[in-house]
Amino acid sequence: MKKRNSLFLLLFLFSVHTFGFGPMGHQIVADIAYKNVNCKTKKKIDQLLGKRGIIYTSSWADEIKSDNEYAYSYNWHFQNLKDSLQFEDIKYLMKNPKAEGKHLFFALDSISKTLKKGQENKEALKFIVHFVGDLHQPLHLGRFSDLGGNKIEIKWFGNRIRLHQLWDSQMVDERKFSYTEYSQYLQDKYKKERKFFKKQSLENSIWETYELQQKIYSYDYTNLNAYLYIYQFKDDKDRQLYKAGIQLAKLLDKIFK
Repeated sequence: MKKRNSLFLLLFLFSVHTFGFGPMGHQIVADIAYKNVNCKTKKKIDQLLGKRGIIYTSSWADEIKSDNEYAYSYNWHFQNLKDSLQFEDIKYLMKNPKAEGKHLFFALDSISKTLKKGQENKEALKFIVHFVGDLHQPLHLGRFSDLGGNKIEIKWFGNRIRLHQLWDSQMVDERKFSYTEYSQYLQDKYKKERKFFKKQSLENSIWETYELQQKIYSYDYTNLNAYLYIYQFKDDKDRQLYKAGIQLAKLLDKIFK
């Protein structure tokens, strides 16, 4: 019985490690991307996924994990990164996406090439939409030792939750916006910086995500004040969501050019 319970716990922790932003976060990212792609790309996306289907299917890659036919994709949702990496280390891993196994960097690279070659591949498009969001959830670039924060329990408004869960959904849901309201809020908030984000490389965007990951891990979670934590990290969270949407738009424009 102890062995069975231990096996269940390991499988549970493994499965939750592969979830990125919650559905709300992925919808926000997809909506921002949809509003920033060029007309040709938008037409192609709608042709493949239906009108605004990029948003409605943005969590598909999480939903299929209950289907054994997609078991091969479990490890694609995260990239474990060690502490104290430098920017050149991130660049190396992204240019050599199989260097540490077939994980998130590999998945995005290989599936992007697949979609570029066969532009009618709906599944490839849905994977890409999801994985760019996962790339910008900082604990999807977390430590292997704690499964991206899934072994770290914190007290959040009186409840015990995992640190990974906090950044998946709690930090996004706390504003009580709909995905359309949140998306519009971010586009208004970063309107003056839009050109900067458009020019930012994916490598630099991921480097910033890694820096945020280090900031999250170094935080003192003893006697956590949830309101203070939200205040201290709200701009970081907003920036990640907006950047993910812009990077997704840039990647899709490049694929469908």
